[in-house]
Amino acid sequence: MPSIRLPHALGVLFVLSALFVGAAQAQAPVQLRFVSLAWQPQAIEAAQSVVADWNAQNPDVQVEFQQVDWGSIHDYLVTSFETRSVPDVFHYESSAILDFGARGYLTELSSILSDDLRSDVVPGAWESVTDADGNVWGVPFLWESLIVLYNRDLFEEAGVEAPTIDDPWTWDEMRAAAAELTRDTDGDGQIDQYGAAFGLRSPVNRILNLAVGFGGDFFYRRDDGSWEVRVGDAEREILTIITEMMFEEATASPDGVGLSGPELFPGFFEGRYAMLPGIGVWARQQIVENAPEGFHWGVLPPLVAETQEQGSATQTLSISAASTNQEEALAFMEFFLNSQNMATLAQGDWLFPTRASSFDLPEFQTEEAGWDVATESARHLRLAAFQRVPNFAEFRSRVATPILQELFAGRITVDQAAERLEQEGTSTINR
Repeated sequence: MPSIRLPHALGVLFVLSALFVGAAQAQAPVQLRFVSLAWQPQAIEAAQSVVADWNAQNPDVQVEFQQVDWGSIHDYLVTSFETRSVPDVFHYESSAILDFGARGYLTELSSILSDDLRSDVVPGAWESVTDADGNVWGVPFLWESLIVLYNRDLFEEAGVEAPTIDDPWTWDEMRAAAAELTRDTDGDGQIDQYGAAFGLRSPVNRILNLAVGFGGDFFYRRDDGSWEVRVGDAEREILTIITEMMFEEATASPDGVGLSGPELFPGFFEGRYAMLPGIGVWARQQIVENAPEGFHWGVLPPLVAETQEQGSATQTLSISAASTNQEEALAFMEFFLNSQNMATLAQGDWLFPTRASSFDLPEFQTEEAGWDVATESARHLRLAAFQRVPNFAEFRSRVATPILQELFAGRITVDQAAERLEQEGTSTINR
């Protein structure tokens, strides 16, 4: 019986092993990493559901869902870009990605996006992610407006009639209503019910966006291309209204100085505040989930200053320039942001989609949870100047936040805040 020599047998085994390894490698799916900033439970569920649908339909390209929080995303991304250990696709906001794009960290998208996506996303949203040279650094997919939430029962008890979409309040009318709604209910000389409360723990974006309605941009381009911060009469209007309501009229609660908008909800539910002006539209979800039984609330239309306009950054998806799977990343991003998926994601976050075909769906027009009034507010959104300013993240964290917190705590005046914002802010954004 012939024998098989050991070297020959080992050679056959080596060849077969190599073939098996090669076949396994050929069949291994492409792995993408997707960083999401979804944080509300319904939003996380919506995003994970879309990723799961993609993975089920695309066995050759699998997406890993990674959640990062808004407080750490900027540092996370900067580190990722510097080490080139990048997510293939990531969720962020328009004001930040313009700076990242200018630094070469992102894939420019204008020539590779589908015609369907480009034509369906509304022009104002595209403007938020497009730089002065026409480069597109992300796809805008969620939009946030600032609304006024109110306690229906307190309005009825005070005889205050809520405004309508067709006949909205001015800021002065809101202040007058706040005065009617401010009460010492037990006669002990202390205010028990304030007409309003502003969540001011992180006030910068809110102030900049509300100032747009007064014609205030805060940031102005010089002839030489540099930027300066100017706090003129238009910019001071919103600062003056809030401080006067808190310290002179005593119609806005001081509780909001150290709290975010949603952190005011316990007092709102207890009837301590009749209105929460300038709160993010997404906060409605927390009322639906957490309000006590029998609590009656509603949404007021945007307040009128010179106009009802508000500034708004969009939430975005971008592709990292260092991604080695650009084609697959683009295909996933297009799927993630198709019309139905974008509507699902927007509803999950209680925000607005940027695709016209999504925005017009019935779920965004219903009276339930104030969607109809909230959706109307989105029609007044526009690009705010701060979204094009270099070093804005540093301006916000190191300059504007501490100065505005001092202002709203009553430690400095509007004039002093304006002077410091101009001096320190101009220096920071031109570094």
